[in-house]
Amino acid sequence: MSSSESDALVLSDDPLHPANPIPALCRNFYQLGWVTGTGGGISIRVGQVYIAPSGVQKGRILPIHIHKILAKKPRQFLFATTVFVLPYPQAAPSPHTDRVFLRRPSLNLKESACTPLFWNAFELREAGSCIHTHSQNAVMATLLWQGKEFTISHQMIKGVRVGGVARALSYLDTLVVPIIENTPNEEDLKDSMAEAMKEYPDAAGVLVRRHGVYVWGSDWEKAKTQAECLDYLFEIGVKMRQAGLLRSYRREYSVWYRYLN
Repeated sequence: MSSSESDALVLSDDPLHPANPIPALCRNFYQLGWVTGTGGGISIRVGQVYIAPSGVQKGRILPIHIHKILAKKPRQFLFATTVFVLPYPQAAPSPHTDRVFLRRPSLNLKESACTPLFWNAFELREAGSCIHTHSQNAVMATLLWQGKEFTISHQMIKGVRVGGVARALSYLDTLVVPIIENTPNEEDLKDSMAEAMKEYPDAAGVLVRRHGVYVWGSDWEKAKTQAECLDYLFEIGVKMRQAGLLRSYRREYSVWYRYLN
């Protein structure tokens, strides 16, 4: 595929083209403190898979990141040239070793280290998008919940879907998010994340201790919504535990109980 043909995969005037929401989401999440430095990652699957690069500051676009042919392009499309595009599905053992790309940025950029974990969401949940953040609320939740899962009952769970892609949870449900242990290299989380997703088929995300969270949805809008709702729940759960309150609502008594541990 020629350079112009590959660039055509990410250049579009359609604001809903998969390559266009990625820079906006990166800036949004940076402002929330979820992807500071060069951390975090975003993927969108619509036919092909579109992935933000690694090692690029998500909240600030520099001229060096821009392909020369975009000198006269509208500003909102500039970051699209740093997007990787991969075919889906990938032939085994891809995308975990020799990945096949439909497009690589012209600059010497590396695809997100989250790529194998994004594939977990695509293959195990048929997700259309997967988001990885380094939210401090998520990290604190993994530190205060020392076991293998985070649980809470609260109004905002209605914004979270069963398995991330099915019906919305009810106010009377209890949200459960599995917690896995971190590893020195991001890609080494792939197997433990997949195991957690199989053990907790109703979970809409996976927490990584001392690291962050992976959240997915049937499309990027739903993944974004669930990432925001989960982050709210992590934050309120941490505050409740710090205040000495039980984090789950006891429906049979309709009151908040103090936890005993």
